[in-house]
Amino acid sequence: MSTTAHTSTDSTAAPAPISDFSGQIAVVTGGGSGMGRELAIQLATAGAHVAICDVDTENMDVTLELAAAAAAPGVELTAAIANVAERSELDAFATHVATEFETGSINLLFNNAGVSGGPSIVNGDEASWDRTFAITWGGVLNGTRAFLPLLLAARRAQVVNTSSVNGMWACLGPHGPHTCYSAAKFAVKGFTEALIVDFRMNAPHVTAAVVMPGHIGTAIMKNSFVAMGLDPKHVSDEFIAQTRDTYAKRGVDISAASDEDIRNVVALQVDAFEHAAPTSAAEAATIILDGIKAGEWRILVGTDAQVLDAALRADPTAAYDVDFTDRLTAAGHFGGLIREG
Repeated sequence: MSTTAHTSTDSTAAPAPISDFSGQIAVVTGGGSGMGRELAIQLATAGAHVAICDVDTENMDVTLELAAAAAAPGVELTAAIANVAERSELDAFATHVATEFETGSINLLFNNAGVSGGPSIVNGDEASWDRTFAITWGGVLNGTRAFLPLLLAARRAQVVNTSSVNGMWACLGPHGPHTCYSAAKFAVKGFTEALIVDFRMNAPHVTAAVVMPGHIGTAIMKNSFVAMGLDPKHVSDEFIAQTRDTYAKRGVDISAASDEDIRNVVALQVDAFEHAAPTSAAEAATIILDGIKAGEWRILVGTDAQVLDAALRADPTAAYDVDFTDRLTAAGHFGGLIREG
């Protein structure tokens, strides 16, 4: 694949959107499942050469198989194991992409990988907090830094960072602390918005877009349990004790529930998060790619994300009140996610 370095210094003219993915080189972190997998499939279908990374080889193999079956003629695909929390592993992934595609540039970087965890800084586990922040925010920073030389070398390039509705609403309702994940997603959102002007002044052929999904049918909840060393279908006694304590603080009596009852509820919640979501991962990927083609820098994914955004703009100081959450759930949004007292 041939490459041509960008040489223009005009920072006043906004570059045209990347409206045609055919022949573009796209990199997707967290490509083994969920939105990452669907982005890879749809990009390959549209004619883009796609590189993915993940920490799960089996999941990546499935993604490559599905993407290859859907790919336009001539599309090349590659994958590599990489933990996005480790800069050295993303540097190695960038070298892998350049070598496998015989290129000195890429056009699209999707910093998509993320996990949940670290709900409370008061009584939570520091290791869980640090792990979540290192992957969910650190992975975006590491990915951008590792691939920046390849982005700068392209004629036209874009960084697409996945934040969340928790990047604008830092909780799961008034009784649901979601502290580390929210902090990480706020960081992703702020970083991406800052990149808009940074790129405009210092690399005007590169643009940035932030993606803010609502409840999407992905395996992030299951993957988050796994990242914490927990089996979502058989959580530990310590996790059960923490669950009982959490409900007690909310004034909810679950003393009649057995440990097995709690394990079953957790397993059902993990399954429902992925399979009963209002927006599928495939639908989310389509919305994201359509937003890129339209030149949007702020891409809300799902009706629930749009409703929350409007509610926050209309009454921002009420965001963490019970009534604010009640209005969301009454309208049919986030009912399966918000933690009630």
